[in-house]
Amino acid sequence: LCHPGPCPSCPAFVTKTCECGQTSHSVRCGQSTKIHCSNVCGNTLNCGKHSCTQVCHAGKCSPCQLTVQQVCYCGSNFKEVLCGSKEEFSDGFGSFSCQNICGKKLNCGRHNCKQVCHPQPCQLCPRLPQVVYRCPCGQTPLSKLLELGCVERKICTDPIPSCGKTCGKPLSCGSYEFIHTCESLCHEGDCRPCSHTSNIYCRCGFKKKWGAFFLFFIAAITFMCDKRCNKKRSCGRHKCNEVCCVDTEHKCSLVCGRKLNCGLHRCEEPCHRGSCQTCWQTSFDELTCYCGESVIYPPVPCGTQPPECKKTCTRPHDCDHPVYHSCHSEEKCPPCTYLTQKWCMGKHELRSNIPCHLTDISCGLRCNQMLKCGMHKCKRICHKGECLIDEECKQPCVIPRLFMCCLKQNLTLFFFRIAAISIATKLTDLQLGDSVEISRLITKKEMKQARLQCDEECLALQRNRRLAEALEIDDNSDPFNIRSSGPKYSDLLKEDARKDLKFVSDIEKEMRMLVEAVNKGKHTKKSHCYPPMNRDHRRIIHELAQVYGIESVSYDNEPKRNVVITAVKGKSICPSNTLTSVLDKEMQSRPAPPLPHYKQTDKSSGNSGLSKPLKEEPVIDYFDVQD
Repeated sequence: LCHPGPCPSCPAFVTKTCECGQTSHSVRCGQSTKIHCSNVCGNTLNCGKHSCTQVCHAGKCSPCQLTVQQVCYCGSNFKEVLCGSKEEFSDGFGSFSCQNICGKKLNCGRHNCKQVCHPQPCQLCPRLPQVVYRCPCGQTPLSKLLELGCVERKICTDPIPSCGKTCGKPLSCGSYEFIHTCESLCHEGDCRPCSHTSNIYCRCGFKKKWGAFFLFFIAAITFMCDKRCNKKRSCGRHKCNEVCCVDTEHKCSLVCGRKLNCGLHRCEEPCHRGSCQTCWQTSFDELTCYCGESVIYPPVPCGTQPPECKKTCTRPHDCDHPVYHSCHSEEKCPPCTYLTQKWCMGKHELRSNIPCHLTDISCGLRCNQMLKCGMHKCKRICHKGECLIDEECKQPCVIPRLFMCCLKQNLTLFFFRIAAISIATKLTDLQLGDSVEISRLITKKEMKQARLQCDEECLALQRNRRLAEALEIDDNSDPFNIRSSGPKYSDLLKEDARKDLKFVSDIEKEMRMLVEAVNKGKHTKKSHCYPPMNRDHRRIIHELAQVYGIESVSYDNEPKRNVVITAVKGKSICPSNTLTSVLDKEMQSRPAPPLPHYKQTDKSSGNSGLSKPLKEEPVIDYFDVQD
């Protein structure tokens, strides 16, 4: 009757045979399953010789799996093949070729077959009289040679008459443009190797060798040059470096080894261009956040970060302040930003609105803690730790030293008064050009009484002197320009300036203009090139450049050697006293030579000329000597 849904299966019974067709069974008409019996199939296999041994089955039977032995055409080799396969075919002489020389006796009974193992019967002997019609080189028929008196051949072992001409057979060497031929007289057998010379190139064609290389030798030789290939490999990272390279693709055989996007594993593919593929490793464990609320279910690709979680962080914290940051995958939590009150490092004042994570806070005031000396206070800004660590107080002492200062001043005045009186007594000798030893003017007793006791300044000088001796520093050196603020000109430079004052004056004017221009301008360096000059003038320029802080370099060879000076902003300076002004001051400060005194004689004495200069004793006021 009419019903909803699909119709039921057919309830009728029908007879169906099994897969092999040997048995039959009654089954419902709508049954789709196939029937299998327990009998052996027994159908004939593809070889046509054997039957199937499988139990009742569906489809065609499998190919025959039995093996048969076959022999080659020449009968020297055997092999086993599957029964019924194409390789089983045989033409009556054999089933396959072993690729060796046949070696069977020919029909003449004297020579052996020289062909590769073949299925057909061997050919006739190539030396039979009825087969050979021409001489060995093939240029002259044997009938013509017989007319010339050659002996007629009867059997295959008789020699083939030679025409006496050049063989001329093409050899296997040479090229398409130039073919080499045999230069021997008409002969039997193979031709001799070619006697021509040839050029042999290496594999890559970079180098060549020239000589008499025969064909069989050329085939066996592997000539390789020593040139290394400098082309990039397919990866674009490494060089080929192969010797006598003939490769066109230059594939890289190294492993890539770069880190993948996960940051844990490395690329194991051959070295390649471009980015590496994503990491193929996956995890089948759930990946959760720290608190476990957010979950990523497997499979999880390698390198996947933990999921984000919006809940408050549940990790343990150092402080007990409320937590405002959310759950995170990093091991360390963000610093606590809760505002608190904290003392500064020097305990000067209590600071407010300080984040919890800040520990060392400075109030900006002076430390004012008492130092170890017990006399001074620390002048540093509010700091952490002790004021002086392994150091001594360097602030000046505030205790007056009245007694020592008075004693030092009195002894100094006494010493200079004695020295001034002693020098005044010898002033006459000084004016006459004699020298005076000052150390002999004071006795040892006076020196002993005038010696001062060593104070802190004296101890510092002695310590500096010992340190300079240990470091091998010259006492006369002044690297920081402390002893004198004005420029120092060498005596040799002054002497050269006196000889050529105009040249030195022009050089100094040019240097001063160059230094002023570079210090006032925008450029950090400016240079000036002097014309070629002699060695003495170049030396003057180099010495003056050192005083002005200017770089100087000499260029070219004699006689066109010149000097180029370069002024640097901040390094080059204009000295307060130029060399010409120093020479002028020295000339003005030099005392004039004393005028000689002459005694005029009476005219009546008859001596109207000038007499010898008289030596006058100077008048010295001992009370006008300054302390």
